Formats: sequence, C-alpha cells, structure tokens
Amino acid sequence: MRSGYDDACEPPDQVPTFCQLSIGYYFINSGLDPFDIWYRSESFAEALVGMQQRTGFDGILVNLPGRDPDFEDHVDRLERGEREDVVWWKNGNYTRIPHDDNPHYFLGNGDRYFPTFEELDPETLYYVEPWDLTDVTYPYTWGFDEEPRPFDSFFDPFHQDTLKSVIKRVGESASVHAEIFSPFAQFLELLNFQNGLMAMILDPGKVHACLERLTLGAAELGKLHAACGPDALLISDAFSGGGFISRKHYTEFVLPYERRVVEAIHAEYPDLPIYTHTCGDIGDRLDLMLETGIQGVDTLDPPPLGTVELQAAKDLLKGKAFIKGNMDPVTTLLLGTQDDVRNEARRRIAIGKEGGGYILSTACSVAPLTPPVNVETLAEMTEAEGAY
Repeated sequence: MRSGYDDACEPPDQVPTFCQLSIGYYFINSGLDPFDIWYRSESFAEALVGMQQRTGFDGILVNLPGRDPDFEDHVDRLERGEREDVVWWKNGNYTRIPHDDNPHYFLGNGDRYFPTFEELDPETLYYVEPWDLTDVTYPYTWGFDEEPRPFDSFFDPFHQDTLKSVIKRVGESASVHAEIFSPFAQFLELLNFQNGLMAMILDPGKVHACLERLTLGAAELGKLHAACGPDALLISDAFSGGGFISRKHYTEFVLPYERRVVEAIHAEYPDLPIYTHTCGDIGDRLDLMLETGIQGVDTLDPPPLGTVELQAAKDLLKGKAFIKGNMDPVTTLLLGTQDDVRNEARRRIAIGKEGGGYILSTACSVAPLTPPVNVETLAEMTEAEGAY
C-alpha cells in the first residue's frame, strides 16, 4: 500500500500525518467553487488531492459519494451570494451552500424531512446516505429518483467515481481511504437523533430489525468501494460515543452490526484494513470497538472534547489496532498558535510512535476556519520528530 500503511501495527519510516478536513475547509482553502466541490465528482477529487499535496498529509479520505453526472438536469436556478449560494431545484425544493460549511437540502417551505419511527418498515431499508444530493427520504431514494431502487442494484456505478479519480490521481504517493456509514449512524441520520435514541428505549426489537437491514447495505457499499483498490476503509460511526449512548447500548446496538459489516467485507477483501471513526467519549469502550474486528480507531478525542488519554489508548491498543487522532482540533488547531500546534504534536508523536501503529491527526475534522499554517505544521512536525 501507499506511503507506509502496509501494516497498521508495524512502524513505517516515520509517523504518518493524516487529518480529515471538513468540507468547509475545502470550500475556503482549495480555490475551487463550493458548488463544484459538492456536486461534481472530479472537482471534489481535485480538492482532495490538492489539499493533500498542500498539507503534506500521507493520506486522503474520500468522504462524499460520487455524484450523478446528470444532476444539472434537476437545477432550476443557482443564486450566488456573498456568504452562501442557493440552488433551487425544479421540484420546488432548495439547497443552501454556505461558503464555509456543509450544504443542506430543504423542502420548499423551509423544513427538513425525517420519517417517524412508527412509519418505518424495516424490510424497506438497505442503506441511508446522509450526504446525497438531496436529504434523507423514506422509502429511501437516491437524489431525484421517483422510486426506490431494487436492493440488487441499489448503488449506481458513479458512487465510486470520486474514489476512482483520487486513486488514479495520486498513484502510489498517498494512502487513499474510502468511507461508509455504520448501521447505527444510518439509523440516527434517518430518524434524526432524538427520535432514533428514543426508539431504542421504546421499541428495541424494531430498532434491531432496522439495523439488520442497514447492515446489508453498508456491507455491500463497503465491498463496492473495496473493489476500487483503496488502501483502507473507514466506517463512520460518529454517534456511538458516550455522549450519545452507554457502553451497554453500544454492546447491544452497535457492536454486533458493525462486526457483521467488517466480517462481510473481509470475507471478500481479507487484506483491506478497516477502521472506525467515533467521536467524543470513547475511553470506556475502546475494548468493545476492537470486538467489531476493526484494525484501527480514529479520533481518540482528548479531554475536554472526549475521554481518551493517548498513553492509555496506546497501552490498550498496541499491537491490536492502529490509532489515529488525539490532537484537539478546537483548542489547538483552530484557536491555538503555531507553537501550540508544535508542542502538542511533539507530545503526541513521542507517545504514539513507540512500537508504531500511530497516525498523527486531529481528533475530529479540521474546522473550516482553522488557519492553514496550523494544519501544515503537523506534517512538518512528523518530518522533524517522527522518524523511527
């Protein structure tokens, strides 16, 4: 694999550096039109590769699906603004595109649609993509489709277009990672978080039935991504930390389904490293996360954002999984000075590099307004102090 990621638990030549950049950060710093980044596969690929080269990162996370090349057939008009653009669609709905944050799709009356738990039929579920061209629908339809897709042809070939383009552009110069959403994350995105969490209490049996179905789609999409030849696959499971659910609920509603996703993908692609992105308080469940069969853990939010001290995580996970993160993206990267970044990076490199298996990264996404010099300092620090 590219750039020293050939074995997650053995050290490369130096500690790799690889942060997930927020979409708003690409909008502000890539030099490309936010409209193009969000709606055109090739433009997002250009932004991903361009920012990887600028930051000196060793990896790229492709965290949006490839886009329908015919999406403009549905555009009524595009209104440009000083701080945001608005796309009006022929169906009467619209999308607001802030120049520094994720776009959101709205119904014509300004509302966002979420189905109720009561109306869900688990047998109609397969996969929920939170960052499709439009918002969540039920029964789930892609983009502007009028009817749900059959499960045996649910994903369009263009969903891998950005991933394929990035892999082609970087060759062997960077590690390219694909992304899917965990069954639990899909479930919460489908219902909106409060309703999803309440459903776990009111009717856990039906929740399990929904998660069973969403596991099938996640595994299928993971295999489609794997067929393109990425170096690793990320399962986005952001809402499984202690800020949302207990360790007990993690064991019941997250672990078994994520494990099935990992097992299904590894059955066909046994050498593909799979890791999980979970935000916030995960210090009490790192052992459970390993039980899903993953090879790595992403974010490891430090106090006060989360509950993970890097040395404790290193002691628990060393030789079992690689770890990525632990740099505070708010206090240090967004609000700190370049010296703050250097000092915090130095401390984490010293702890993380022992025995390998550590990737220097922010705990979560790099915030849109983060000074680029702070971001670029991370790779400078691993170059200066991360050698094995």
